Amino acid sequence: MSQALARKWRPRSLGELVGQEHVVTAISNALEQQRLHHAYLFTGTRGVGKTTIARIIAKALNCETGISARPCGKCGACTEIDAGRFVDLIELDAASNTQVDNMRELLENALYAPTSGRFKVYIIDEVHMLSRSAFSAMLKTLEEPPEHVKFILATTDPQKVPVTILSRCLQFNLKQIPQPQIVAQFKRILESEQVTCEDGALVLLARAAHGSMRDGLSLLDQAIAHGGGSIAEQAVRTMLGSVEQDYLYEILGALKRADGKAMMAVADRMVERSLSLELALLELATLLHRIALAQTVPGAIAADHPDRATIMGLAVAYSAEEIQLLYQITLHGREDIGLAPDDYAGFTMTLMRMLAFIPEGVGVPEAQRAAAVSAPRTASAPSAPRTASAASAAPKAAPAQDAPDLKKKLNAVEWPALVSRLPLGGMERMLAHNCEFVSWSEGHLQLRVAHAQRHLTDRAYEERLKTALEQHLGSKLKLEISLGASAGNSVAEIKQRADEQRQSAAAASIDSDQFVRDVVENLDARVLPSTIKSVSDERKA
Repeated sequence: MSQALARKWRPRSLGELVGQEHVVTAISNALEQQRLHHAYLFTGTRGVGKTTIARIIAKALNCETGISARPCGKCGACTEIDAGRFVDLIELDAASNTQVDNMRELLENALYAPTSGRFKVYIIDEVHMLSRSAFSAMLKTLEEPPEHVKFILATTDPQKVPVTILSRCLQFNLKQIPQPQIVAQFKRILESEQVTCEDGALVLLARAAHGSMRDGLSLLDQAIAHGGGSIAEQAVRTMLGSVEQDYLYEILGALKRADGKAMMAVADRMVERSLSLELALLELATLLHRIALAQTVPGAIAADHPDRATIMGLAVAYSAEEIQLLYQITLHGREDIGLAPDDYAGFTMTLMRMLAFIPEGVGVPEAQRAAAVSAPRTASAPSAPRTASAASAAPKAAPAQDAPDLKKKLNAVEWPALVSRLPLGGMERMLAHNCEFVSWSEGHLQLRVAHAQRHLTDRAYEERLKTALEQHLGSKLKLEISLGASAGNSVAEIKQRADEQRQSAAAASIDSDQFVRDVVENLDARVLPSTIKSVSDERKA
C-alpha cells in the first residue's frame, strides 16, 4: 500500500534532517557526551521537524545498542518507535487534551518505571494549548522529575507557554527550511521514486511550501497526481494558480509609462486565467526585492538567471526610492486584500495606489504621462519593460522646443521654469527644487543648496539630476553643486512664498467677510487659522 511522501520520507535519524543543522549539532553532542536534560522544548512553524526530532531523540535514548546520536534503527525499540507502538513513548496532542485531568493522569503514570525501554519519553505537541491548571500540574513534575522520565515539548507559539515552564526546559528554535534545501530534497525523493520533473516546477513548489518540508511534500504529492506521474512547470503553475513573471514585468513596464489602462488590462487577463491575485502580490514583492538587490548588489542576480536582462533593465529604469516605495505598497496591498470586497478589487486598488503615490515624474515628462494614461492600448500586446537605453531615449525623443534658447539664456529667472519641466522623481526632484541658480557658462552649471538641505547633496541624486538636465538640454554639461547661504531663489522657497501670500490673502478675505464678522461678533465664535485654505489649494487637494 502506497504512503504519502511526507510519511514515507520522514527522517528516521538526525543525519536525515534537512535545514536544522544548528539543532542537530547541539542534540548530537549532548547525546554523545551523555549530557541529558529532563525536558526539551522545540519551537517553530508547522512542518519544520519538531515532532520528528522528538521521535528521533526517543530512539536515541532507548536504542538497545546504547544511548547514541546514531540509533541503530533495527532493534526492537527503534522499529517499534518508528511504527508508533513503543509502549514507553507517550505522545499527547495538547490541542485535544487541554484539561488538567488529562495531565494529572499522564503525570501519575510517569511515576512508574518504563515497561521495556530505558526511559519513558513524553512528547506533548502544541503544548501552548494546555490550560493554566494543566501547566500548574506539569510544573511540579518538571521541577523534580523521576530519573527515568524525559519530556519533549513542541509548540508553534512559545509566547503562550508560561515562563515557569520555559525556564525548566532546554529550548531549540527550528527555523524555516530554505528553498534551495527543499528543492534539493525534492530532487533526491523524485529520483528515488523515478518521477521525471522540471527544475522550474520544483522551485515553484518549494516557494509555495513557505519553509515547511511537510507542506512541500504534500504539494509534491499533489503535483505528481496532477501531472499523471510527471511534474511539468506549466502544470504546477496551473495547480498553484501561480503568476508568470511576464505579467509582472508588463505591470512594472506599464507603471513606468504611467499607463493605467495597460495595467488594468494585465489584471483582467490574469483573472481570465483564474490566477491567484493574492499570490500575484507575493510574487510582485519577490520581484521588487530582486530588483532592489540588482540595484545595490548587481552580482546577486546570477549570470545564468533566465530573466537577468529584464531585471537589470528594471533596476536601471526605476530609482532605488521608487522600488522601495513600490515594495511597501505591495506588502500593504497583500495585507489588505482579505479586507477588500474581492481579490480583484484588492489587487487593482494596489496597482492604482502605485500610480497615485509613485513620486511625480517616474521617468517621462508630465505631458507624456497624461497622454500615456489616456492613450488606447491593445490588451493582448505585452509591453516589455524599458531598458536603460530606452529609459534615456524617451526624454530625448521629445526635447523641449525652447531647449537651444535655454542654453543661451539660462539664468536665475529661467531656472524655476526649467526645473518644473524636468522628468524627476524621488530625492533628485527634492534636490532640484532646493537648488538655487548661481551661474551658467559654456556648459558649466553652478547651483547652490542651503546648509539646512545638505542631506540632499548625495552623489547619486546629483548624477540623476545631471542626466535629466543633459537629456532636456540635448548636450553634455558640467554640474557643480555647492553649499551656501540661501538667497531665497530656489523653486521650493519661491513656492513657499507664493503659498504664504495666498494663505495671507485667504485669511484677509475671511476677516473682511461681513457674514463671518457677524458670526464672530454675535455668536462668540472664532476663526481657526489652520482651517483657512486658498481656493487654489483646495483645488489641488
